[in-house]
Amino acid sequence: MADAPVLTIRKDWPRIDPAFLKAFAGTPAGNLVDAMGRQGALHHSIRPVWNGPAFVGPALPVWTTARDNLAPYAALTVAKPGDVIVVATAGYDQGAVIGDVMTGLFRNAGVIAVVTDGLVRDIAGIRETGIPVHAAGVSANSPFKNGPGGVGVSITLGGMIVEPGDLVLGDSEGVVVCPRARIAETLEVLKTVRAKEAGMDKLVRSGARQPDWLAATLAEKGVRYID
Repeated sequence: MADAPVLTIRKDWPRIDPAFLKAFAGTPAGNLVDAMGRQGALHHSIRPVWNGPAFVGPALPVWTTARDNLAPYAALTVAKPGDVIVVATAGYDQGAVIGDVMTGLFRNAGVIAVVTDGLVRDIAGIRETGIPVHAAGVSANSPFKNGPGGVGVSITLGGMIVEPGDLVLGDSEGVVVCPRARIAETLEVLKTVRAKEAGMDKLVRSGARQPDWLAATLAEKGVRYID
């Protein structure tokens, strides 16, 4: 009997309509979270490893075993321009799974960002690629290339399930994942969030010292004042 395959690779899946990506472009991570009911952000440990640009694109999920990056490399065989590579390592923190060479190859394939709950290395080289990379930390320890792993399959990282084609948005404050099935409805709510944010910004610029709702809310909730 032949040995079981080391990797499972889904060859293709629907990507997000470019019109939706354009509509979400420039949205702060916090605003998207508000539009999703105050949730959707990955764990705070997953943060930028350099001050890269904001991004939004469809998820290309990858899972890999500890200290191994065969599956992330295999993602190059199915990646499409505009994809965001999202690599789940189960939070392994004893070795990197992504470095500058891999990041550069992702860039050459049209990938716009990389997100992982694992560690990365070669930060100077990653910065030179121009690709934003969000990770749980940095380690000089290098990975192997043995597998197992999966590409284009459902993964879990940072407290979120990520499916192929989900919307992934990131900036200096973190990464947010919007399930593909919720993209249209979230965009409608986002319009209200943007209007509310614009109103609050106007309030601050006006010199106001309190929001309009504060006095009524304190009265409703009840306050006990002490000297």
